[in-house]
Amino acid sequence: MTFGGGISRENFTAAARAFVGLVQQIRPDQWTGPGLGEWDLRALVGHSSRSLTTLETYLGQPAETEELTSAAAYLAAIARVDPASVTHRGRAAGAALGDDPVAALHSLVDRVPPLLERDDDPLITTALGGIRLSNYLPTRTFELVVHGLDIARSAELAAPDYSAELLTEVLELTAAAAVLHGSGTEVLLALTGRVDLRPGFTVV
Repeated sequence: MTFGGGISRENFTAAARAFVGLVQQIRPDQWTGPGLGEWDLRALVGHSSRSLTTLETYLGQPAETEELTSAAAYLAAIARVDPASVTHRGRAAGAALGDDPVAALHSLVDRVPPLLERDDDPLITTALGGIRLSNYLPTRTFELVVHGLDIARSAELAAPDYSAELLTEVLELTAAAAVLHGSGTEVLLALTGRVDLRPGFTVV
């Protein structure tokens, strides 16, 4: 299978641009305000930016073994990551954006999507194991969209006008991860109005 072209690459680029569009609307006084959980808004933006920085890093780290064979498998594997380490990396990434986070993010969006202009589908090393680029990329789109909505809510901004194709990809991945978690029936019943999801339910 080749990786060149395809809707996944277009969706990732669109999600990245929407993310920057949101961030540039954040007021100076909001950066130290509430973001998500233990994160302030800067840390939430920093964590979201890792969808770009990790992709750039991992493309330079070939893997020998394909331990994660789908995007859903990657999302399901997130459950074994120490939440404290995620919190710390988000704060560090937020700090790394410097005095002009918007400029830093524009630089990332200018730099990273062009790296996907390729015809191969390399096996890359991630923090959760080896995975094909074509399977890792949708997880980055998922993160940008979900955290884009988090940022919009925290900063009291309008949610991005994501395309139907982009939302479909993210929702399909979410549902697939729920099935791997053994929660497929529960999610199906919730989406069709039969039950409410239990408090704290998540697929990641």
